[in-house]
Amino acid sequence: MKVLIGFSGGVDSAVAAYLLKQQGHEVTGAFMRNWDALANNDYLGNPTLNDGQCPQEKDYDDAREAADKLGIPLLRVDFVKEYWDKVFEYFLSEYSRGRTPNPDVYCNKFIKFDSFLEFARSKGFETIAMGHYAKKENYEGIDYIYKAKDKSKDQSYFLCQLNEKQIASCLFPLGDIEKTEVRKIAHELGLSSVMDKKDSTGVCFIGERNFRQFLQNYFPAKKGDIRDLYTDEKLGEHIGTLYYTIGQRHGLGIGGIKDKGSLSWFVAKKDVPNNVLYVANEDDSILYSDEVHVDTLNLIGGTYEEGTKVGVKFRYRSQDVPCTLHVDGAKAVLRCLEPAKTVTPGQFAVFYIGERMIGSGIVESTYRSGIRTNV
Repeated sequence: MKVLIGFSGGVDSAVAAYLLKQQGHEVTGAFMRNWDALANNDYLGNPTLNDGQCPQEKDYDDAREAADKLGIPLLRVDFVKEYWDKVFEYFLSEYSRGRTPNPDVYCNKFIKFDSFLEFARSKGFETIAMGHYAKKENYEGIDYIYKAKDKSKDQSYFLCQLNEKQIASCLFPLGDIEKTEVRKIAHELGLSSVMDKKDSTGVCFIGERNFRQFLQNYFPAKKGDIRDLYTDEKLGEHIGTLYYTIGQRHGLGIGGIKDKGSLSWFVAKKDVPNNVLYVANEDDSILYSDEVHVDTLNLIGGTYEEGTKVGVKFRYRSQDVPCTLHVDGAKAVLRCLEPAKTVTPGQFAVFYIGERMIGSGIVESTYRSGIRTNV
């Protein structure tokens, strides 16, 4: 087939392109530019401002060199506006509510598998491909995402909001390969620009940032009280509830208070409207939930029986929590068969039956023994 692959300037997409060529496809790469630091006021917390070359241009040069080595054409496409409108505004909106968003999921949903897919079709390509560590397999006539062979690199979590058409539109050449093998192939091919390059980290297409400072570009610091959850005693001050996450133990500035118990303090609750951060340091059982309500539901394969048993991943790299799934329109309730720790509103809850990912929802609220928590 005539395939357009997202070509990032990293080792994964380069080797994925090579594997597609080996399978007989006609492969073209496309480098996506989705973030403009200067236009988007990305100053505080940005370690690359004074670099002689911005990271995106360095990535493009690496992609260009790898594409030349592989003998494939390389296109360049700009989705800066689409990324801001569809991904970053969601990111800012969620943080303004004191929630914990995952922009990588929306980047896949709206940029890589939407804007990029439309671009590919406009250029006459039959399908797209990505260097994600994930599999696509057909089950009962429907294409699903499955966990990758390399579980340490599996990225199915980040593909959880794709619909059936988006899944069907893409090839995932790295689904059955280990990362060590990817590096080995890159060395054998002499892809010097990418073969030993670090994996990208940080916010999707933005990169590594001092995250608290980065948020201050968009949410000015606003001091408020840090209070004991149980006594309401003021223990210190924070710089803004939006900069903290439920369960966080470091960076609170109250570690010197020793007469309240032997355990370290952790964020137990955020009162965003009143800008109060509540902490506790005794029993962290308050961080556990046995029922989770989600909205923005995305289910692959139609309907599921009431109480279907699923494994739920509440964070990337977290262990799957056994739950039963109870769907109600665009929402669902997850009843945890084992307590789930530090489930936070705004996170994605991703549902699996075995290795098969069947959908996801955004955490709206959590409960323990029928009492709402994290509010």
